[in-house]
Amino acid sequence: MLFFETVLCAASLSMDALAASLCIGACLGAGAGGGAAFRVAGACGGFQFFMPLAGPLMGGRLLALLSGYDQWVAFGLLVLVGGNMIRESFAPEDPDCPVSDPSLGLPLLGVALATSIDALAVGLSFAAVGVPVLPLAAWAGGITALACFAGVLAGFRAGCLLGKKLEFAGGLALCLIGANILRTGLMG
Repeated sequence: MLFFETVLCAASLSMDALAASLCIGACLGAGAGGGAAFRVAGACGGFQFFMPLAGPLMGGRLLALLSGYDQWVAFGLLVLVGGNMIRESFAPEDPDCPVSDPSLGLPLLGVALATSIDALAVGLSFAAVGVPVLPLAAWAGGITALACFAGVLAGFRAGCLLGKKLEFAGGLALCLIGANILRTGLMG
């Protein structure tokens, strides 16, 4: 596979994570931009790096067992995180009560996992046709990390201007990304 094709494939794998990072940045509270951007970039970039490498290691049999459910897992995780963002967008703003930060803990883990499941299958397909997986993994991890870092910061800036409306829109976007993953998986 050509260098250009590998980089293009890696960049396309990062698009779900970029969209999710914009949504995460949009619902962050005041003063939370930089640290959250590093956390999201590290988690999503790390998953995008390791998942293509795990594809060949897991083997075709295990991946075939999971392939019928992977879109459901991604859908469920993204709807869970997005639904929570939508719910919080309707909560009254109370400066004494901290809202949950989607760039921490299980919400971040769920987003990183859900947006990198496709990288597992791509890694396996690269190995199946004899193409080295490590360059894909390196490019996918690096591009995703950079895109997510920028995405969180851009989403945060927009969130500061638009507040709860953008948090609602971000949650809705995550739910729609999950629905699109499910639709694509069921149709393809």
